[in-house]
Amino acid sequence: MADLLKMIDTFDRPGDASAKATYTRTRKYANGPENKLGKLLPAAGVYAEAGVGKARAEFSVFEAEAKGPNASAGADANLLGASAFARAELAGASASAGPLKAKVGLAVDTGVSVSLTSLEAKVLGTGFSFGSKMGVSFLGTGFEIKLW
Repeated sequence: MADLLKMIDTFDRPGDASAKATYTRTRKYANGPENKLGKLLPAAGVYAEAGVGKARAEFSVFEAEAKGPNASAGADANLLGASAFARAELAGASASAGPLKAKVGLAVDTGVSVSLTSLEAKVLGTGFSFGSKMGVSFLGTGFEIKLW
């Protein structure tokens, strides 16, 4: 449902593009139940990423991204599910159109995500998603479709 709302929210999004030679990002959060969109359920998580070379473009429901060498790790949990992962990628490019996403790259994603509506597992970039998100990947290259 969140992905459908995102698609509705981005339908009239203007075009935008960015490029970075190097990048880092960290995030940690702990939300209690609040009467605000996106914060109704208690949730907590941490995330960190760093890389060399990143280009991104978006327009309406379309997005494309290319990255050079990068690494990231994260974990989160809420009442509906939990996930933990680590990723190291030599290079990758992805494109999405609404609920469809394809990725080409060489990566060793390892992690698991479990929720009320889906299950995802990857070891060394090879794995699957089953449920509200269906997909397969092999060494960092794959595709997925978000059903709801």
